[in-house]
Amino acid sequence: MSKVVIVTGGGRGIGAATAKLLGAKGYAVCVNYLANRERADEVVECIIRDGGRAFAHQADVSSEADAIRLFDSTEERFGSVTHLVNNAGILFTQSKLVDIDLERFNQVLKSNVVSCFLCSREAVRRFKSGGAIVNVSSLASQTGSPFEYVDYAASKGAMDTLTKGLSREVAASGIRVNAVRPGFIYTDMHADGGEPKRVDRLAPQIPMQRGGSVEEVANTIVWLLSDEASYVTGSFIDVAGGR
Repeated sequence: MSKVVIVTGGGRGIGAATAKLLGAKGYAVCVNYLANRERADEVVECIIRDGGRAFAHQADVSSEADAIRLFDSTEERFGSVTHLVNNAGILFTQSKLVDIDLERFNQVLKSNVVSCFLCSREAVRRFKSGGAIVNVSSLASQTGSPFEYVDYAASKGAMDTLTKGLSREVAASGIRVNAVRPGFIYTDMHADGGEPKRVDRLAPQIPMQRGGSVEEVANTIVWLLSDEASYVTGSFIDVAGGR
């Protein structure tokens, strides 16, 4: 059966690296993006240039209508969806919780948690004979990210709980649900938080004494999606250099 995967937030960072690797391994890839069509198209072009199949699709996956449209478009292009990577998410400027307003908190939860819920629900409804979902959480779900991103950490904690609960609901149907928890990875997201060099600052606190690459996270995601991880569900892999 053809392997068809949707990668949300696939236009940059971990999502882009994952989409490219999946394309190289024979998956037909839907590269979802929210606003930056150019970057998503670059990922698609890279996959196609290397002999793979891919297309870019704009959708706000925290919107129910958009999430459904994303799956519909992928099925029209490639057939039944068999795999899902819930990678879409946002991060705002570093702040203590006491200075975070309700609008920001709600937006983080909607973008990071509601999107995961909607796409996971849609995937489970459409998987024909088993399937696999990988949620891109964060080590912040374990640390709480005090003084920086408590709202983001809370959203990733919710994603972890969703991962565990859903994995148990659908295991008997042959659907596996796992998560990766990246630590300090070199991505553009740190610039979103106001500190582009954050990984360099924190590297001495990491047992391996360095930040991670998006490719290292992508390798873990792709393994969890693969048949090589056929007996792995409800599990979390920290890609964090020993943190």
